[in-house]
Amino acid sequence: MKNNPTYLLFFLGLLLCLLLFALNLSIGSVHIPFMEIVGGLAGKELSRMSWETILMEYRLPKALTAIFAGIGLSVSGLQMQTFFRNPLAGPYVLGISSGAGLGVAILLMASSAFGWAIYQGGLGIWSIIFAASLGAILVLLLMSLTAWKVKDSMTLLIVGLMFGSAVSALISVLAYFSEAEQLKLFTIWSMGSLGGTSYSQLTGFFIALLIGIIPVLYKIKSYNAMLMGEVYAESMGINISRLRWAMIISTGILAGSATAFCGPIAFIGIAVPHMARLVFKTADHRVLLPGSALAGAIILLFCDAISQLPGSAQTLPINAVTSLIGAPMVIWLILRRNFSKEF
Repeated sequence: MKNNPTYLLFFLGLLLCLLLFALNLSIGSVHIPFMEIVGGLAGKELSRMSWETILMEYRLPKALTAIFAGIGLSVSGLQMQTFFRNPLAGPYVLGISSGAGLGVAILLMASSAFGWAIYQGGLGIWSIIFAASLGAILVLLLMSLTAWKVKDSMTLLIVGLMFGSAVSALISVLAYFSEAEQLKLFTIWSMGSLGGTSYSQLTGFFIALLIGIIPVLYKIKSYNAMLMGEVYAESMGINISRLRWAMIISTGILAGSATAFCGPIAFIGIAVPHMARLVFKTADHRVLLPGSALAGAIILLFCDAISQLPGSAQTLPINAVTSLIGAPMVIWLILRRNFSKEF
């Protein structure tokens, strides 16, 4: 009976996620009746061919991309806050998303210098995933080395911002020497977008998501001990070195793949884990991991619904919407909660 409230919260969260998923499929420049959407998802033909094309070729992949990206960024943010024992840690704040962006920038804007062919067949998709994940992992490794030297949380955040600034400078240099077409392609990508993802790309995204979550599931019991400090974790028989590498690889793949497909998306990684702690009232990662994943999917679906601008043909950049919602949320959480009790 003790865990019944937790199960109830997960059940309500799933219902809300399904509701927002259906809302994302129904709103847009063209209104599609809700029952038509239900029939289309059940395999029935829609009344209008244009509705079926819009639903199956655009809105459904976009909604699935929002769910995948929300899960990846939220779980990576939870790991970063546990890894650094810092409530303000996250893939965007610590420069990990910037590292992923640098990997994509090298592929998109330095291709003419090296003669690379990026978008040719399925290899182009995996090239972007690999480049973004590698960039994220490299920045995370640098932050890990810094964390072992610097114990102060605020100093670590400042170092993370400096890493982000240095990476942005490198991207600016690449942009200066790149061709107009390549620069435009990277600029559009950097604004963030959940649309334009094909089913083959979604398959690649889903596989990358599974690969990134496997280390988390394998080491989930060790995460709680990390909150008590490395000395305590080692006294419990946990191999800290292996745990660190599991976190680094997992976060790099999750944040890197989400950034590769959707562009840099701010505040999901930092805000959602705190929302999960607030809702579920626990620091147990066995609850926080699925809770953060579910909350991430809900928040990004909600942001996507706002970015759609119902009734308009225009779509706002998803990064702008998440920043407008996430920044006040993080400020409110900082003012409201006593993080010293959890970290």
